[in-house]
Amino acid sequence: MDIKELISAVKENGVAGAGGAGFPTYAKIDKKADTIILNCAECEPLLKVHRQLLQKYAYEIMWTLDMMAESVEAEKVIIAVKEVYTKTVEAVNSNLDSFPKLRLKLLPEVYPMGDEVVLIYEATGRKVLPGSIPIEAGIAVFNVETVFNIYKAVMKQEPVYSKYLTLAGEVKTPMTVKALIGMSVEKAVELAGGTAIKEPVYFMGGPMTGSIVNPYDTVTKTTNAILVLPSGHTVLHKKSANPSIDMKRAMAACCQCEMCTDLCPRHLLGQPIAPHRFMRAATSGVTQELGPFLDTMFCCSCGICEMYACPQDLSPGKLITEYKNGLRKNGITVPKGIPLKETDPMREYRKVPMDRLTARLGLKGYDVEAPLDEKEVFTNQVKISLSQHIGAKAMAVVGKRDMVNRGDVIARAEEGKLSISVHASISGEVAEVNDKFIMIRAR
Repeated sequence: MDIKELISAVKENGVAGAGGAGFPTYAKIDKKADTIILNCAECEPLLKVHRQLLQKYAYEIMWTLDMMAESVEAEKVIIAVKEVYTKTVEAVNSNLDSFPKLRLKLLPEVYPMGDEVVLIYEATGRKVLPGSIPIEAGIAVFNVETVFNIYKAVMKQEPVYSKYLTLAGEVKTPMTVKALIGMSVEKAVELAGGTAIKEPVYFMGGPMTGSIVNPYDTVTKTTNAILVLPSGHTVLHKKSANPSIDMKRAMAACCQCEMCTDLCPRHLLGQPIAPHRFMRAATSGVTQELGPFLDTMFCCSCGICEMYACPQDLSPGKLITEYKNGLRKNGITVPKGIPLKETDPMREYRKVPMDRLTARLGLKGYDVEAPLDEKEVFTNQVKISLSQHIGAKAMAVVGKRDMVNRGDVIARAEEGKLSISVHASISGEVAEVNDKFIMIRAR
């Protein structure tokens, strides 16, 4: 397929990164990439979406990767899968003979293997320079569901109106479902039989990088999981703490043991981020040295420093994020030209095992089978965000009381800006349109 045709199909069908920040996928389709990596690291505990999709749709996903490689003239494609996903590995191996450009890379079961900087190093040995993006290293990274969405956009002209996500924790029947974009968290959890406790707390995303939500929040293109947890759970305690109190605790208790830095995955690869230096500067009130504050821009927010490393239960990750967001709001961009250090020789011994991480988070009892169930889902109302992706939000093209069908464009990508279209996930009447969302009620 011609690269322009591919980009057009991906953009018009609303394909964004199916996880993380939701980077518009068409902007990553670039002839500067000599290598394409399929990310099947399934980075966070309890999540199972990507391994399940690659196992079930191995040929379709591999065909799409091969087609993408031809379009951008990439030399090779690396399918990066954790070695412990044995059924997925078998599915990929059974189709490799059909695609000469594709090869399999087995990954260790550690966290955060799905981080692009870490994954690229593990899969190719290349390093992404501080402040740059993978394409500047000649690499494009896509996760499994994103590539499957590209397949559907190209082969079926099917837009993104649904989202595969894992329902886990205190649910009656843990499973991975194909939820409708815009359906409420509460309705999505009902697909797993509902909650198994009386006072559930809903958590969207993985336990390391996700956030607490309410039952009326909605599924988006980047929702990989909804976890149901009891109110006193360790993960909720960390996520709900007040940053100002976290700072006071750090001022009183941080002993500069450097464990946060010793286990920081990007620091171990030579990136200029050292959480202990930030904690020292931030808690002392001394601001003459700006380096530790500017270096927060290189943090990948994986959460290891506060959810796993710190022996005093402090929150360097949350405080770093607060500073980083503050810098961005004030127009500070990622520093350029900072040199990359050598890979730490202790890196191999400081990788965080997933099994130990899951136990440390108090999630071991929830780490059970969650089979993929693709049955048709119905909901009587959806509330679809116009900004489910990085970049400019989509512009509504429907009005109140308009009738729409599932798959119709209801908001278009803003011309000349990084943006993607948004589509109706159910057929029905438009009940509300504003600059943030479009609500549709089923007929």
